[in-house]
Amino acid sequence: MRATHSMTIVLCAAALLVACQRKVTNADDTGAPDQTAAGPPAASQVAASAAAGPVTDAAKKTILATLPAAYQGADLDNGQAKFALCKACHTVDQGGASMIGPNLHGVFGRKAGSLPGFAYSDGLKAYGVVWDAANIDKWIANPRAAVPGTKMTYLGMQEAKDRIDVVAYLKVASSPP
Repeated sequence: MRATHSMTIVLCAAALLVACQRKVTNADDTGAPDQTAAGPPAASQVAASAAAGPVTDAAKKTILATLPAAYQGADLDNGQAKFALCKACHTVDQGGASMIGPNLHGVFGRKAGSLPGFAYSDGLKAYGVVWDAANIDKWIANPRAAVPGTKMTYLGMQEAKDRIDVVAYLKVASSPP
């Protein structure tokens, strides 16, 4: 298990280095270029994020109440800490650019593989689920088992409590203001 965790950290660190050093482009099935990584956010994106301000405790409770009961008592601080690995490839900022992975803002309720402008694997485009707490939990437990052939290199999060915390944090962090 320690080797798996170490490998995950190494893969995420390598992905972060790649994302920070160059702009990554992919082509979808049509051959059209697709930006999956970008430089710093535009000033308008920063302003929009700053204008939204921090989410209040009352707003967090309201957002968490929309999740199934198992996620409503989650430890958001632990979720944020565990999500730090995800940030090597994903953003949650409204209007933020996709990186190596797609921007996750507004991911709840979105059909898997459908964010415009991101080059998903064929398997993820055909996955057919709508992202909700249970589907995200299953995905982050083992992406390669959920969708064989996915381009996502993350090996998965084994601890159920950590996944609950990450899903709850992602719901709060990625919900539209």
